[in-house]
Amino acid sequence: MLTKRVKTTAIKSAARHEDDTGSPDVQVAVLTRRIDDLTKHLKKNQKDFHSRRGLLQMVADRRAHLRYLEKNDKRRYNAVVKKLGLKR
Repeated sequence: MLTKRVKTTAIKSAARHEDDTGSPDVQVAVLTRRIDDLTKHLKKNQKDFHSRRGLLQMVADRRAHLRYLEKNDKRRYNAVVKKLGLKR
């Protein structure tokens, strides 16, 4: 689970303007951070199948946001992928 400070930092790093909290860029950044944290948790707790299911749902959600960005604004998509270090 992300702390408020970590989530705020992720939002500020990807926001397009000051009050931006819902753009695909921000959602991908927050999901990436949550995925990283949950991946670390699952390395320690290999039998936590409920968290594994949540992880797969988050990965699918992030993939959908990235597909949307790629289809509608290629430049923003490339910027987000480069900034977050995602391979695609």
